[in-house]
Amino acid sequence: MGFLIVNVVTNGTFPLDLPEADLILLSLDGDRERHNAIRGDTYDLIFENIRQATADNICFYMAINQINKDAIREVCIAARDTKNVRAVSFNFHTPYPDTDDLALSSGEKESCCQVISQMMTQGVPVFNLKSAFPYLIHNRFPTPCYQCVVMENGKLSTCGRCIEVPGLCERCGYFFVAEYTLLFRGNPRIIMEMLRTYLKYI
Repeated sequence: MGFLIVNVVTNGTFPLDLPEADLILLSLDGDRERHNAIRGDTYDLIFENIRQATADNICFYMAINQINKDAIREVCIAARDTKNVRAVSFNFHTPYPDTDDLALSSGEKESCCQVISQMMTQGVPVFNLKSAFPYLIHNRFPTPCYQCVVMENGKLSTCGRCIEVPGLCERCGYFFVAEYTLLFRGNPRIIMEMLRTYLKYI
């Protein structure tokens, strides 16, 4: 028994030789200055690995926070203009313990969604569902996502480690959680947009 879709998540600091993956979700957290402030001096190495990649199945994966919230356009343009990159996907910072200072307010989330929407209108390949944005801005989507199961160090968790932290689900910033929980609740706009988006980018 296999899987219909296989995605791989990476920080991009090792060679990208996975042509059999449907998507390689590669963490890029802003322009050079902001990405390096968050993830260390890795920006140039990542882009060299992208240039040397053996397939065009890369999708940037940006977690938007207080440090990089003004770099969404730069990441979108990089996704559009960089060889071997198919799209960009976003999340909002989920405030795990000791990271609350990175979290965005509802107003800031709304501003970010407006920028992402503008980029989508301009033809930037964004692998997210615009119809889920209102739910993400105000955290009005069901949690946890029971269709998401994470295995880490032999331990099985529903919807990742978030569920173990009291109150964290209510502040979830994962776009895919909103998209999938709304999908499985039968939201018609989500269903139609997901079909279009997945057929386009996978």
